[in-house]
Amino acid sequence: MNQRSRNEARAEIAREEKEAPAERSREEDRSPAAADAAAESNWPGFLAGIAHFLRPKASSSREDIAEALLKGTGDGAFSAEERAMLTNILKLREVRVEDVMVPRAAIDGVQISASLGELMLEFERCGHSRMPVYGDGLDDPRGMVHIRDVLLHVVKSARSDEGEGGPLDFGRVRLGGAVEELGLLRKVLFVPPSMLASDLMARMQATRTQMALVIDEYGGTDGLVSLEDIIERVVGDIEDEHDEAEALIAEREAGVFEVDARADLTDVRRAIGPDFDISAHEEEADTIGGLIFSELGRVPPVGETVEALPGFAFEVLEADPRRLRRVRISRSAAKRDGTSGPRLEAVH
Repeated sequence: MNQRSRNEARAEIAREEKEAPAERSREEDRSPAAADAAAESNWPGFLAGIAHFLRPKASSSREDIAEALLKGTGDGAFSAEERAMLTNILKLREVRVEDVMVPRAAIDGVQISASLGELMLEFERCGHSRMPVYGDGLDDPRGMVHIRDVLLHVVKSARSDEGEGGPLDFGRVRLGGAVEELGLLRKVLFVPPSMLASDLMARMQATRTQMALVIDEYGGTDGLVSLEDIIERVVGDIEDEHDEAEALIAEREAGVFEVDARADLTDVRRAIGPDFDISAHEEEADTIGGLIFSELGRVPPVGETVEALPGFAFEVLEADPRRLRRVRISRSAAKRDGTSGPRLEAVH
C-alpha cells in the first residue's frame, strides 16, 4: 500500500473505532416500534433493527428470547429454523469481522492497470458481482469495481448515434482501456479485524456499501468481508441462480457417499441404510454438519477423518474456519468386516 493509501486506510479505521461506541449507544436507545419498522424493510434493515438485542443493556430481553428458545414444543414454540436463526442473531454480538471475512489468500481482485477486456474475463472466472482493485498488490487497495458499472459502460460505449433505444454496436467498445481510465472505481470501506460484525453491518447500511477490506495494524490487507458474509452468519449459506447446484447426497462408489454438510440426517440415513443409526442424535442435530460439530465441538479441517457415528468414517472434503461444507461418508473397516471396533473421536 502506498503511503497515501495507507494513511487513508488508517484514518478510516480510526473513524470506525471512534464512532462505533456512539452507534452502539444509538442502537441501545432504539424503540421496539423502530425495530419493527426496520425488520419489515429488508434483511440489512431487519438485522439492524434487532441490534438492541445484541447489546448488554437489553439483557432482560435477551434472557426472555433465550428462555423461549429452550421451549421445545407446545403453543408458541419456535420451529427448528426459527430457533437456529434467533440463536445466531443472539450470538452476533460476539462475532467480529475477522470471524466472517474471506482470508487474504482467497481474495479475487484485479489490478488497476487491467484492461476492460481483462476485467470482464476476471468477472467471468470468479463469478462475483464486486471485486477490489489494487495497485502494486493487495496491500495497495485503490477501491472496488461493480459488474453493473462495467455492463453500463459497455452498453453506453456500444450505443449508436441514434441515442437511447437505438441499436448497439459492440465494435465501438474499447476493450483495451484500463480500469483507472474508465471511471469504474468506487470507494471501498476499510475496517479493522476487531470491529464487531454488527457495527460493520450498520456502517454498510448507512454508506450503501456492501463490501469492505479488512486492514491490519500495519496497513496491510488482511481479508475481505461482504454484507452477504454477515447475513450468512445468521441465515446460513445464500446461493443464487449462478451458483452451481450440487447434489446434497451422492453415492460415488458402492457404499461411499459424498454429502453436503447441510443434508438432513434423515435423508442421509435413507440413502445409506438403516445401520446409519442417528437415533441418539436426533434431539441435538438436524444435519450432517450439526452432527459432526456436536460430537467434536469444533469445525474439523479439510482432510481430517472423524467417527461421528459408530462404524462410519466421515472425511472432511470442504470446510473453512467457520463451517463444514462437504464430507465423504463410508463404512469403517470394522463395519465392513462385520465386527465392531472401538469408537474414535478423530482419526488423522
